[in-house]
Amino acid sequence: MAAINRAKVVFECTECKHRNYDSMKNKKNDPERLQLNKYCPFCKKHTVHKESK
Repeated sequence: MAAINRAKVVFECTECKHRNYDSMKNKKNDPERLQLNKYCPFCKKHTVHKESK
């Protein structure tokens, strides 16, 4: 049976600290935390979203 390396991650806005998005990532290929430029509906603009703990 294959090992499952995928984990659920939650992204939070760096400006307002709301947790807006969730996704899956492969921990083997991406061991560090992800940063994505996403739209924040609370700030009403595109901001950097970092992977939260």
